Amino acid sequence: MNPSTVATAFRIVAVAEALSWIGLLIGMFVKYVLGTTELGVQIFGPIHGGVFVAYVVVALLAARVLRWSLGTTFLALLASIPPLATIWFERRATRTGRLPRSEAIAA
Repeated sequence: MNPSTVATAFRIVAVAEALSWIGLLIGMFVKYVLGTTELGVQIFGPIHGGVFVAYVVVALLAARVLRWSLGTTFLALLASIPPLATIWFERRATRTGRLPRSEAIAA
């Protein structure tokens, strides 16, 4: 696999995981705090579950292709648990060189 392709896939899934967390948190707020409807949880629960699994798979793939250390891999997987931590990890991995930057595409 191409490291650039894996890095791009990781970025996309990391953002999608964070966005699905936001949707699920809003759904839980509406369900448990406002007590009006369960629709948000019914919609975003399965979406978040699927994106979570995709994130774990892509993180493990990235760890293999990009040759992450065990510590970096563990941190990537740990970032899937708290809300929005996948974005934090993606930025940290990019800043520290563990996730290759996307090259600008010439117009």
